[in-house]
Amino acid sequence: MSDSVPCPDCGASAERHGVQVLLDDDSLRWDTEVVCRGCGSALAVCGTEVPGGMRERLLAEHGRAELRLGPSADRVAVMRVLRRTLGLGLGEARDVLEQGYGGTLPETELLARRLRDAGVDAVAVRGVAGSGSVRRER
Repeated sequence: MSDSVPCPDCGASAERHGVQVLLDDDSLRWDTEVVCRGCGSALAVCGTEVPGGMRERLLAEHGRAELRLGPSADRVAVMRVLRRTLGLGLGEARDVLEQGYGGTLPETELLARRLRDAGVDAVAVRGVAGSGSVRRER
């Protein structure tokens, strides 16, 4: 993700670059760097909760990733992982299973990893047009 923001030091236009990554320990992390060519100021910040607006900019730039499930995916196991990973109630998990899950590629890959750990054949597919549904392969 790249865009321009006011420099926090001089107010001139500064370049901002941001990413979200999935780490080996199955945690999500974001990093943002702001560099001003006018005054030379540079700022780097990171964290686990994506700051307001960054997720939407990442989705706009890279598209939503889609979660795809194998044909024999166990609905109960899928809903259990959805509830645990996304912090959803039973009804909300059912809605996600029926309507689909769309997220950044790292978010969707984290969900796919946790589903695979639970014995469910799952994969995250990058930049699919549409809402990012949970689809069963045939």
